[in-house]
Parts: sequence; structure tokens; C-alpha cells
Amino acid sequence: MGFTIEDMRLVSEERYKMEFVAGRNGWSNSISWLLMLEDLTIIQHFTGKELAVTTGLGFQTEEEMLRLVEELSRHSASGLIFNTGFYVMEIPASVLAFCDENDLPLLLVPWEISVSDMIKDLSIRVFLQTQTDEQISNALIHAIETPEGEDLYMRDLLPHFDLDGSFQVALITADGLDSMDTVERKRLAYRIQLYITNITHNGHFFYYASCFVLVMNAMTEEEAAEIMDSFAKRAATKFTDVRISIGVSDVVRDIRSVHTAYKRAEAALNWSRGKGLPIVYFREMGLFRLISRVEDEDLLRQMSDEPLAPLLAYDREHGTEFTETLKIYLQCGGSIKSVSEKMFIHRNTILYRMGQIREILGTDLESQSERMKYLIAFMIREMPAPEGSDPSGAAGASMV
Repeated sequence: MGFTIEDMRLVSEERYKMEFVAGRNGWSNSISWLLMLEDLTIIQHFTGKELAVTTGLGFQTEEEMLRLVEELSRHSASGLIFNTGFYVMEIPASVLAFCDENDLPLLLVPWEISVSDMIKDLSIRVFLQTQTDEQISNALIHAIETPEGEDLYMRDLLPHFDLDGSFQVALITADGLDSMDTVERKRLAYRIQLYITNITHNGHFFYYASCFVLVMNAMTEEEAAEIMDSFAKRAATKFTDVRISIGVSDVVRDIRSVHTAYKRAEAALNWSRGKGLPIVYFREMGLFRLISRVEDEDLLRQMSDEPLAPLLAYDREHGTEFTETLKIYLQCGGSIKSVSEKMFIHRNTILYRMGQIREILGTDLESQSERMKYLIAFMIREMPAPEGSDPSGAAGASMV
């Protein structure tokens, strides 16, 4: 997840006497660059993940400091460093409280520290980590696209992941993502990363095939679910301008199975978008897990259309609701009472309809296998259609 606030703290705690004083829940925020500022002008050009550094020259009052942290939070900055001891002696409680409430890391370095040397040192580290991140992204894309070509990804990923440990993939998208230009997409990516908390180097985030991809390594399903559920809740309140959809795979055994996790996350994401749900876990999709992984579209069409064709034709010709009645009958396990209650129709009418349905279909619907044929047909018809995704990866990859 890039060079993070926690990485910086570990490097700087002794070297630059850096102290973490507020916004600790943002410890995993990644840093795109370090920028010195003494007024609010430059913040308007932030694209996201910038780490601001100030001596406090232009922010000496409580009101000025509050305005500063509010603007940084609004522009998705990764954090703020105050060089204290000359213009600013202490940070007001209201500023600390705002940073805590908004997960905006606030760090202090004493006046005797050379801020220019610190910025130069940390900027180099950010740059080097960015190059490493690009290498990791490309290797993970190879693992997704050509899992059998281990020479294309194993060596590059070995220093960064437990390759024999478990993996999970989460796919995240937003309405209109495909039509965004590069700058808009990067800004959205930075905002997303800021709200995915408590994950650093056991996860990697990148853009691929019209989605943002988060690969999680050596985590339990419970840990991953806590991270993704927390992100989904934040997204619902923070992303008021776009609708965020999330699909999460189940756990796969090692790096060679990441392509499988990706496909499962893709199926979950498709369900999330199609059903208007904020987040869907592949493991909770029931029998739809099996249907969603069938890539033979002609076979799916046959299994959906052929069993129901006589009933659909009868409904069109006579204006009846036999197809819907059969679907609810199967969903209710063949209980006439349940169907009657669900459709608000007298049970005798349901009995009559089922007699007609059996005659039209030429089956008594008594055996489990016969019922399953029609139930699967209905399930296939309920599957949301893919929304312009390119599983082959032709859309390419991009560091964000």
C-alpha cells in the first residue's frame, strides 16, 4: 500500500524526533509526496495522499489551524507534520480532536530538526516505494492473467508477500469510473485508499481492468471482512458524489490461486452492482457461486431458456402469471400455503395454477432433480449481466 504514515514514523521517530499525536487510525495512509505549505493556497491543487509539512508560520491561531486540518481532510491529504517550537508551541485540543475524528494523522517534529533535510529524505523513500509498488502491481497482474507463468511473478513478489500463505481479492468500482480521466480516477483511488484502514504491507492496491483491486495476503477471513465492512460503511457516508460497489472473494490457498480469487471477486462485484448492494462476499452467494463461474454463455442461456420456454410462451399468449407462480413455488419448497401467502392468492387458485403448470411443462415436479432444473433456470435469469468489464485485462493496469 505504498510508503505509509507508519513507515514514516518508524524511520523518523528517532532520526527526526517525530511524535504521533493525533489521527492514529490513519496510520496506514499511504503518502504520494511531501509538500511544504505556509498558507492554504497550494492545498487547492492537492490530488490526494499528499503529506503536508508546515512550520506554522501561517497557522498560529487555533482558528487557522482548524481551517488547515479541515482543508487537508477535505482534499484527502494523508497527514500533517507541524514543525513546532517557534511559530507554534502547542496544538490546541480542538485540532487534535478533529484529527482523531477524521483519521487525519498529525505528527510533530521539534524546531531544531532541519525540515528541508527531512522532506528530501522522506520524498526519496516515497519515490523508491512508488517504483516498488509498480513492480508489485505488474507482478500481481501476471499472477491474475497467467497463473501458470510463475517466472513472471514469483521472484518479484517473494520479498513482499508470504506466497504460500492465503490470499483474498477485493474489487472496488464506482459509477462512471470508465469515463473518468486519469486525474479524476487517481483522486478517487487516493480517497478509497484513505478509507481502507488497518492494512499496509500485507495488502496491495492498484487499478486494473476498469476496477480498483485490493489483494490481501496472510489474513483470516474475519480480519479481511472487518477491513472491507469498515470501508463499505465509510464509503456510504464519505462518497456522496459516486456510488461505490465492492466484491470480495473467499480465501484461496496461495499466490498460484490469486487468479481464482480475482474471478470470484469479479462475480461478487457483478452481483453487488447488479443488485445495488454496497458489498457482496462471494462465500455468501450460495448456489450462485457455481452459476457465476460458468463461462460458457451459450450453455447458461440454454439452461435458462429451454426449461421455461413453454411456460413463458403460454404466459405471453394468455396473459397469465404461471412463470412467476412456478418460481415462488420452487423458492417455497413446494409449499402451497407459503406460495398462497406470498402471492396473496387463495390456495385453491395456486393448486389450479400448479396443475396447469405441470400439464404445460409435461412434468409432475415431484423429484428433486426435476425441480432443481427449473430452479437453476430461474437463478440464471436472476444473475446480473456483466457491466462492461474486461476480464482479459485489455484495459491495462495503472499505478494509482
